[in-house]
Amino acid sequence: MKAKKNLWPVLNYKNLKETLETVQLWTQIVGKIRMANTPWINHSWHVTLYLTSRGLSTGTIPFEQGSFQIDFDFISHELLITLSNGSSALINLQSGSISGFYEHLLRLLNKFGINTNIHPIPSEIAHAIPFNEDHQRRVYIEEEMHSCWQALLRIEAVMVQFRAGFNGKCSRPQLFWGGFDLSLTIFSGRRAPLFVGSEPHMPEAVTQESYSHEHVGLGFWPGSKSLPTPLFYASCYPTPADFGKQSVTPSEAFYSPEMGEFILRYADAQQSHSPEEMLLDFFKSTYNAAAITGNWNEDLNCDLTPLEHFAWA
Repeated sequence: MKAKKNLWPVLNYKNLKETLETVQLWTQIVGKIRMANTPWINHSWHVTLYLTSRGLSTGTIPFEQGSFQIDFDFISHELLITLSNGSSALINLQSGSISGFYEHLLRLLNKFGINTNIHPIPSEIAHAIPFNEDHQRRVYIEEEMHSCWQALLRIEAVMVQFRAGFNGKCSRPQLFWGGFDLSLTIFSGRRAPLFVGSEPHMPEAVTQESYSHEHVGLGFWPGSKSLPTPLFYASCYPTPADFGKQSVTPSEAFYSPEMGEFILRYADAQQSHSPEEMLLDFFKSTYNAAAITGNWNEDLNCDLTPLEHFAWA
């Protein structure tokens, strides 16, 4: 029997690092433009980006003359701006300065009459350089970003599968450009204690609102200078004392007291016989760890298996 081909790409943070830093700053600019033109939605869900079959997208954004959308295309390596009146423009994704990308994008949007009044300092990045002052040459390697995006697509599919078994309030898989992580957030329905903590260049009120309700956060982080390893994480807030003592699967997963999260390295999943099954096990077992120690309502779990027999199309 022919072995199943592993479609999960190898991710090497050392090779991805510079491209990842560039793309994160690009997504911060695009995400802030979405934020400036979109009504506030709880937990900052109005600022995130969504995966598409070609890259990342803001989804439709309202403005005075209709709506517009900004898409990153990691196949053609272009940034595409499309408007509901039929107008469009594009920027080639390539190595260069952040200030050049920022100024080019704002010029195009201003030409279309779109509000571009954003705070030019990157969020959640210590010692950040304002977009308009970041003149250094930034690297963009097409193959590296294509691989990272392909990994995000595989991960999103598992998140969607896991989310189908939950009956309460839950986000869609979405990319938060502050930390550049793909996340799925699941809520107990109860309010949480006031969050005490901060992120660089982030209003305290925004952070506190994001943590206003009890939740489990499941996500993927492609790595950073301080933690140069692509990994999956599972956290919860508030964090019960026994959360980190729970037994989770797969065996490669572990609890990090420093981060207060369960961790599974991307490489362990990618190299496994079935990355999808391993990641789904990780999501299920870590959610259970949070739900059990946090006394979540069992009615939040649902069984959709009988409905799978119906053809709705």
